[in-house]
Amino acid sequence: MDSLPDAIVQYVLSHMNNARDVAVCNCVSKRWKDSMPFIRSLYFPRNSFDNHSGRDSPDDIVWRMVSSIEKLEELVVYSPFSGAGLSSWLSVMGSSLRHLELRMDNLAEQQVCHESPTKLDCISSAKNLESLKLWGVLMTHSPKWDVFQKLRNLEIVGARLEDPALTTLLSACPNLANLLLLGCEGVRSISINLPNLEQCKLDFYGLGNCSFSMNSPKIEVLEVQGCSWIRVRETNRLRSLSIANNAGRVYMVDFGKLVALEFLSIRGVQWCWDAICNMLQWASEVKHLYMKVEFTGDFEALQPFPEIDFVDFFNNHPKLQKFDVHGAMFAALCQKNSLRSVDRGFIIPCLEEVVITVRSPLNAEQKMSTLESFLKYGKNLKTMVIKILQMKSNHSSADDFFDEICRFRYMNRKIVRIE
Repeated sequence: MDSLPDAIVQYVLSHMNNARDVAVCNCVSKRWKDSMPFIRSLYFPRNSFDNHSGRDSPDDIVWRMVSSIEKLEELVVYSPFSGAGLSSWLSVMGSSLRHLELRMDNLAEQQVCHESPTKLDCISSAKNLESLKLWGVLMTHSPKWDVFQKLRNLEIVGARLEDPALTTLLSACPNLANLLLLGCEGVRSISINLPNLEQCKLDFYGLGNCSFSMNSPKIEVLEVQGCSWIRVRETNRLRSLSIANNAGRVYMVDFGKLVALEFLSIRGVQWCWDAICNMLQWASEVKHLYMKVEFTGDFEALQPFPEIDFVDFFNNHPKLQKFDVHGAMFAALCQKNSLRSVDRGFIIPCLEEVVITVRSPLNAEQKMSTLESFLKYGKNLKTMVIKILQMKSNHSSADDFFDEICRFRYMNRKIVRIE
């Protein structure tokens, strides 16, 4: 390193980002210390100040480091900090900062309004942010933010939110392309109107009864967990869609024709049958379909799926390449009338892989017939995976059914496997 030109030394050291490494290198020599202003990224791990015993507070140490850097572009702080500390850091390098990631740790109720300015309010000083990631956020009051015109990526993980505060936050980020709200509690209704949004992942926990609406014509990837009423318009670019509700019911979905959809996943304990039918109808061009819904029924009573015609289903989804189907949907395809009238020319043209989860030996003969039909009509089928999951029966029929599946696997061992 001593023989390298200053510019090369500065370039090499500028790629360090761990705060401890930067501090150590700062003590090596004056030449290395003079390279400190050229660092572009700083990362403070969770344990950065665990053994700190000096006079300066952690907030002051971070301030001293960031203030010695000419143009800091990325700051990641997982170690504890105060609102006053964050305000002082951003006042120094807020204009150059492009990427900010903070572990807020302010979910405890007793911390509400104890700081002025709040940690959230302080972030408004970084007006040129392009990416913002926050962990452990309490947002019961609307943040005092100006508009972040350049912000393209917003991620919040682990948050307690109120609807008005979330609305204010989203309105301050009008040009988002990527939005992630993961492990969020307290949301009852959310409406997203972001014209440039391309990817969105929403994960709300609680009673699973949130309502969600979206008007983002450029959306390509959408994942929604924990909502009962879902309305998304202008979806001509949507390629990947995942809807799940592990705590509540899915009562209503409204998408319209999903002409660009390639992947669809619907999961949950209970969906209204109209919602399932609508999704399958709108997703007629889908290539990969994942279905794991246990029951249907419009009210409290859990009901099994009604009969689904095997031939009609695949005729209505001609581009389907991979089909991952869990117990209830598979049982619905295995009814007596499902394969009664099959045209001689019927084939499943594009199906290459099918993954079937079987949970019950009931209607075993018809289930075996359906498994055989996948092989018979799926001319391009390369892989069939049969998962035997929690077979709930003490009757000998369960053993007989398993024997039949093993025999089926042996006869078609190049394609079929059991997991």
